[in-house]
Amino acid sequence: MKIKCFVAILGITIFSLDAINTFAQKQTTPVYKDAKASIDDRVKDLLARMTPEEKFWQLFMIPGDLDGVDKKRYQNGIFGLQVSAVSQGGGGVNQMMSYNTSENAFTLAKKINAIQKFFVTETRLGIPIIPFDEALHGLVRQGATAFPQAIGLAASFDTENMANVARAIAGETKVRGIRDILTPVVNIASDVRWGRTEETYGEDPFLSSQMGLAFVSAFEKQNIITTPKHFIANVGDGGRDSYPIHFNERMMKEIYYPPFEVAIKQGKSRSLMTAYNSIDGTPATSNYQLLTQKLKTDWGFGGFVISDAGAVGGASVLHHTATGYAQSTIQAIEGGLDVIFQTEFDHYKLFIPPFLDGSISKSRIDDAVSRVLKAKFDLGLFENPYVSEKDAEKAVSDKRNKSVAKAAAQKSFVLLKNEQSILPLKTEKKILVLGEDATEARLGGYSGSGNGKISILEGIRKRVGQPGNVLYTKGSSRDPKFYQIIPANFLRTDTTSGLKAEFFDNLNFSGSPVVTRIDKKIDFMWTLYAPDRKLAKDLYSVRWTGNLVAPKTGVFKIGLEGNDGFRLFINDKLLIDQWEKTSYHSRLISFNFEKDKKYAVRIEFQETKGNAYIKFISDFEVINNVDKELAEAVSLAKQADVVVIAAGIKEGEFQDRAMLNLPGNQEQLINEMAKTGKPVVVLLVGGSAITMNNWIDHVPAVLNVWYPGEEGGNAIAETLFGDYNPAGRLPITYPVHESQLPLVYNHKPTGRGDDYNNLSGEPLFPFGYGLSYTEFEYSDLVLSKREINQNEKVTATFKLKNIGNRAGEEVAQLYIRDMLATVVRPVLELKGFKRIGLKPGESKEIVFEIEPEMLKMLNAEMKSVIEPGDFRIMIGASSKALLLKETLKVL
Repeated sequence: MKIKCFVAILGITIFSLDAINTFAQKQTTPVYKDAKASIDDRVKDLLARMTPEEKFWQLFMIPGDLDGVDKKRYQNGIFGLQVSAVSQGGGGVNQMMSYNTSENAFTLAKKINAIQKFFVTETRLGIPIIPFDEALHGLVRQGATAFPQAIGLAASFDTENMANVARAIAGETKVRGIRDILTPVVNIASDVRWGRTEETYGEDPFLSSQMGLAFVSAFEKQNIITTPKHFIANVGDGGRDSYPIHFNERMMKEIYYPPFEVAIKQGKSRSLMTAYNSIDGTPATSNYQLLTQKLKTDWGFGGFVISDAGAVGGASVLHHTATGYAQSTIQAIEGGLDVIFQTEFDHYKLFIPPFLDGSISKSRIDDAVSRVLKAKFDLGLFENPYVSEKDAEKAVSDKRNKSVAKAAAQKSFVLLKNEQSILPLKTEKKILVLGEDATEARLGGYSGSGNGKISILEGIRKRVGQPGNVLYTKGSSRDPKFYQIIPANFLRTDTTSGLKAEFFDNLNFSGSPVVTRIDKKIDFMWTLYAPDRKLAKDLYSVRWTGNLVAPKTGVFKIGLEGNDGFRLFINDKLLIDQWEKTSYHSRLISFNFEKDKKYAVRIEFQETKGNAYIKFISDFEVINNVDKELAEAVSLAKQADVVVIAAGIKEGEFQDRAMLNLPGNQEQLINEMAKTGKPVVVLLVGGSAITMNNWIDHVPAVLNVWYPGEEGGNAIAETLFGDYNPAGRLPITYPVHESQLPLVYNHKPTGRGDDYNNLSGEPLFPFGYGLSYTEFEYSDLVLSKREINQNEKVTATFKLKNIGNRAGEEVAQLYIRDMLATVVRPVLELKGFKRIGLKPGESKEIVFEIEPEMLKMLNAEMKSVIEPGDFRIMIGASSKALLLKETLKVL
């Protein structure tokens, strides 16, 4: 009746009731919910409706889900606010599911749908979330395919292979409902001591750019947001992760920026993650010049920038450029960060105040929120927030991508040595397989469980087909256990397990302890903070007292490990005295114990600087089988015709390597096997360079298999027996010794010489190096023009022939050197590569197109120019084997 009266009063033609209702609905539907409206208008409309709390929750990213949480708590203010941000339509940009990687695709899809439904239907504004995950070389989820580690994918020197892998990962990602991946790592691995080298595409900006482009393009084309990381350079002096860097603008533009710029401008990445470290004195997470000026202004980046996990607070607790979390938040957001990534939900309390009290400008907050909302509209989440659970259920048993994984693994393998053509092997030979890595099938950092891992031993046994022809024993260990942390059940304080701990705010245990507690075991790493907030992190002492109950009778090793300033007393007798603060030591003594007897223990520790480590250790329960394992390997070698040793390294996040040799007693195993006179094939498992001077001259064959993924065992076996001919190339330089580091192929000319007086400056294996089971001949290089103008293209054509008796692939590489420039230029730069398959005796004409962009450089004014003069065009099989050369003149 009211509608009819309204129409009558207007004195216009009477509409049907349906038409009136439609008209009314259009009038009341918010613009942001109108799929026909432009994204800019939808963002503007939604932003105008949001409260400061709601805006904050769009900029706070946490791993966590709604499992076990009463939804009423959300409506009633779970966040401790008068009205919760979630009930107002929050749901941080990437509020992810709990990291329960054991959930299959179906379970995960249902969970994501449930979370989306809550935020869409039960919050004030109905803003959907962007579920995110890690997908470095396969989605980190149960049932997802594990492909070769990133460094191995780069070693393929094959962008189509990379694209195939990325498309497969993207499909497995999208079917589960995940719409943003915190991948890829396009940092330059400038020092192979860096534990995260495995996550990168190597040391070269061109190779890293091309591999990163192939990866992100595959995801973005499937409308999944990619997040290249870590902006901009997070390996510093000594190969240490997240160390401060002080690179000038020229180095940044020439080496470190290109992979990120290509991923953003050509790959269309819509997100970016900052690094933990500082750059020229300012934390990367709050660096205005980096995030606002370079990224958003100069490059025109329209996506959103997220911090690495916990990095915003780093300005306060690590870099000491902020008085606390509030100031570090202000610095980060005003500097150009958009989204704060934290690991715990309750951390929001540390970061929300500046969003509510006006400390951060409204315009900067609105810009950040707009970037996040734009991404959600781009993804179509407001119209289609859910994923097909039927498709996800089918994906549970989907193993179609295993063939892609095996092909990618084979393309990644780099044959480093093959004297007397020991490879490929003959199946009729009796083979002894050795090493932990032969059975473990390690996948590398940021990996899921895989979709059915095949170990090296399994692959070899399957390929040989006669189980009796393949013998196995461990033989060695990457990390032989010589001691352990003394567990709580060996320690007693009155009737309680553990030791009494007294913490003093001085170094001489004077006065009363500031804190007293029971520590179950002594295994502490106090880095960011002191043991207690009542103490200064750089000035305190600790005394632990109680009893040790010996678990066994006999002479055992017992002692302390840490960064000095420690003493150990047993029955009031000082047995270990490492009180001076000098370095990090392990100190153990032999002591005769009687089972079940109590021994009074006193441990004293002082810290004068911060970054404290202290452990109470023994070999009570350590079973050391190193000698036994080695003896068994020597015995079995007598029965074998050939020995295959899978030898690996320890690396990863928080695991930088000071020494690059094989850890544990693996080198000893290799040398002992070489002494038997049997041919030895070493399979190197890992994601970075390995020094080999202690053993490489004693073995005829070395094959680098990286972390080959879930199909690695099958791929390795087929390669060992010649079903596949390896053709991978090194994306990093292998040094002879750590003292040569950092060592990269594309350095600038020295003012004197490259060598040391007691060691060559040459690498063990150069960038781009790799052998084959066949041989290739390069010939007849011809430039289409010998002289060109600055805006002209030229082609370099040459002939490649397989002169061996096996089919194989060759990675032809194009390098260019500017022969004369107004500023110093690199000795050579990779500018192109092609992976070509040839049958025995077959030859092909190969063409590299040299475009003006390849000849550009930064002049003294930091402008990108092509300077007239000669350019050396070099083509070959590696950065050292430059077999064909011509000179191109630019007029």
